Amino acid sequence: MLAYPIRAMGVEKDLLKAGTGPKPVAGQNVTVHCTGFGKNGDLTKKFWSTKDPGQKPFSFQIGKGNVIKGWDEGVLGMQVGEVARLRCTPDYAYGPSGFPAWGIQPNADLVFEIQVLSVE
Repeated sequence: MLAYPIRAMGVEKDLLKAGTGPKPVAGQNVTVHCTGFGKNGDLTKKFWSTKDPGQKPFSFQIGKGNVIKGWDEGVLGMQVGEVARLRCTPDYAYGPSGFPAWGIQPNADLVFEIQVLSVE
């Protein structure tokens, strides 16, 4: 018997609104609206959003390791127009380093609400 609990690693997706467009393919540029939660270890506290004043939608090349693993894998399965909540374990987020500038603690679980706007 193990002396510690086994923790699932990765990304879990909760569909909030179905999309009707294409799914991205690795190597394509994806543009999303995103709000991240998990500031100071509290999954109800926002640390960043593309919808905040002065921000704009975020674009990245998917499947190339340019973003956290939770985004690479989670957004890859989404369609244009889809809105989903991705819960990422630390190994799929910022890991042992965290992201102190945004209040993300080391080894923190994070939640991202993502809307896929376009795929090119």
